[in-house]
Amino acid sequence: MAITLSASGMPAAPLSARLSTPQVWGIAMLTPYLLVFLAFVVYPVGYGLWLARAPSNYVALYHDPIFARAAVNTLIFLVIGINIKMLIALFLSGFFVQSRSWIKWLSVLFILPWAVPSIPTILSVRFMLNPEWGVVNQLIFRFTGEDGPNWLNDPAVALTMAIGMHIWKSLPFWTLILMTGRLAISQDLFEAAEVDGASWWQKFRFITWPSMQTLYITCTLLSMIWTLGDFNSVYLLTGGGPADLTHVLATLGIRYLRLDQLSLAMASIVCALPLVLPLIYFMMKRLSR
Repeated sequence: MAITLSASGMPAAPLSARLSTPQVWGIAMLTPYLLVFLAFVVYPVGYGLWLARAPSNYVALYHDPIFARAAVNTLIFLVIGINIKMLIALFLSGFFVQSRSWIKWLSVLFILPWAVPSIPTILSVRFMLNPEWGVVNQLIFRFTGEDGPNWLNDPAVALTMAIGMHIWKSLPFWTLILMTGRLAISQDLFEAAEVDGASWWQKFRFITWPSMQTLYITCTLLSMIWTLGDFNSVYLLTGGGPADLTHVLATLGIRYLRLDQLSLAMASIVCALPLVLPLIYFMMKRLSR
């Protein structure tokens, strides 16, 4: 009797025989990046979530008044700082998009705060605001004969300074992004609007803004996501002071680390996820349209 083996009974071919040579090289080239991603992204994030798993961590955060103040400061930073920054960037993009030579030279100076590293620039501003030997108070004394205030000793003023520092540092980047959006708009639309006698506001309202609305909202959402993880503007300028009243969630984790409370540090960062995840969802939803 002839016995016919079915295809399902045949042993499977080895993986190397089922892959073409380009596919094998592709896997070989991808493996180091995958290992780096697992070692430096997946493992740290997973380990941080594991450290913050205990409910007692969040009970301790709830009873810590500094955590509540940091959460409020984070919302103020996002709602006020980001919107002011993006509005200024929107209108400055219209200024720097002009083709005059002196504007091009001015744009080089404008981009310097973003191009220079954060540590020397922010620390320089902190030294300038020093109440004893800072250049700001020295100028006030020279012109008025009175001592200047201790700028970073008032929580409201210190947080405002931190927001201003964040705007000054990141404004050139977002201005450049919005400039690319303006340059993508056809000039024929503006020429036709000029023929019809449209004002600059009418051009902005009916031509520029409809063309840049998606880009502007996407940049705003992305800026909020990045700002939630940015601690330089607050930590380098105020250090969370005075009396830990200017902390945001990103710097509060560093405070707990300095107190050797690693689980609370991770828990405070995890508490930012309810703010991050909706922003990521809305940003990806807009990009998928």
